[in-house]
Amino acid sequence: MSDFSRIARLPPYIFSVMDQLQQEVAATEVEVFDFGLGNPDQPTAPHIIEALNKAALDPAWHRYAPSRGIPALRKAISQWYGRRYEVDLDPESETIVTIGSKEGLAHLALAITASEDTVLVPSPCYPVHHFGFVIADAAVKHVPLLPDVDFLASLEETIRAMWPKPKLLVLNFPNNPTTQCVDRDFFVKIIDLAKEYGIWVLHDLAYADLVFDGYEAPSILQIPGAKEVAVESYTLSKTYNMAGWRVGFLCGNSVLIAALARIKSYLDYGSFAAVQVAAIAALEGPQESVAALCKIYQHRRDIMCAGLQAAGWPVNIPKASMFLWLKIPKRYQDLGSLEFAKLLLREAHVRVSPGIGFGEYGNQFIRISLVENDQRMGRALENIKRFMRS
Repeated sequence: MSDFSRIARLPPYIFSVMDQLQQEVAATEVEVFDFGLGNPDQPTAPHIIEALNKAALDPAWHRYAPSRGIPALRKAISQWYGRRYEVDLDPESETIVTIGSKEGLAHLALAITASEDTVLVPSPCYPVHHFGFVIADAAVKHVPLLPDVDFLASLEETIRAMWPKPKLLVLNFPNNPTTQCVDRDFFVKIIDLAKEYGIWVLHDLAYADLVFDGYEAPSILQIPGAKEVAVESYTLSKTYNMAGWRVGFLCGNSVLIAALARIKSYLDYGSFAAVQVAAIAALEGPQESVAALCKIYQHRRDIMCAGLQAAGWPVNIPKASMFLWLKIPKRYQDLGSLEFAKLLLREAHVRVSPGIGFGEYGNQFIRISLVENDQRMGRALENIKRFMRS
């Protein structure tokens, strides 16, 4: 593929290496425990499925949907922001429906950046936060998001030293993969910084609702003046167990929303309208399933953290997301995350995500997704304990 310049800028997708190895290990007829992908294992709530079924039977929804999303869903999104965050959004100019969050993030990158632009991205990061802009031919500069680094201070120092100034800053809190969380004051400082240097801000709020121990994840749009420089992405994939349904939205600054709408008008139609009707039911309907889901993930977090600590693997207990972000045990650190993840899969039959897949600053870490049930977590932890003792 060396003749395709954009493809040439993309390294081999590291998670496909783990896919292949998992198939090889599973072929030996051993039980493999898959904590790799953040792929929810719980069912979608019945009232959302009912809304989908009803809409799917209505021929009125069988036609192409607007690439910006059906008006009723954009209205529901603006009302959801009002209830949830006391943020006032114009459904016409400040909201847009996306085909999951990943599509919206990647298309926004294509809409607003080019080869002369530099984008600031934390590292480690969710891959599309980096490679969406690589595909758009922009230059990407990483700011380390590590336990022993003051991210805000490092970010400001980076911006002050750059010329020309970066065009955009990408953020994601609660963070995937690191699980790091921030408070509202953090976003106040981000908005002040963005306005001072004339930088757009893109915040990914995918894990807003998967929070524990009383923590509440803020929206960047809650900050006064945020809509002057910022947009925020959200997906129904995790909160409502709708990962395969592919529906999300982007909200905030009307200039950025218009840019995304313009490029989407050339590249796609909207999600199947019946799915968008179901998304309205998710946002406006009963929210008990969300609270129940948080309890499931908190329970799994507690089991995995206790088991790993008992095995001699230190854990920082996260207060949000569906992940654990673990430093590789000291005696294995020279391997790096990919070789350690391979070793864990071969020897303990436990699949994790190597941190290098989330950027260079992730190479001393692995990510565990909390997507196995109690019984399988227990058996996986026994394998890990034997592995750590061996």
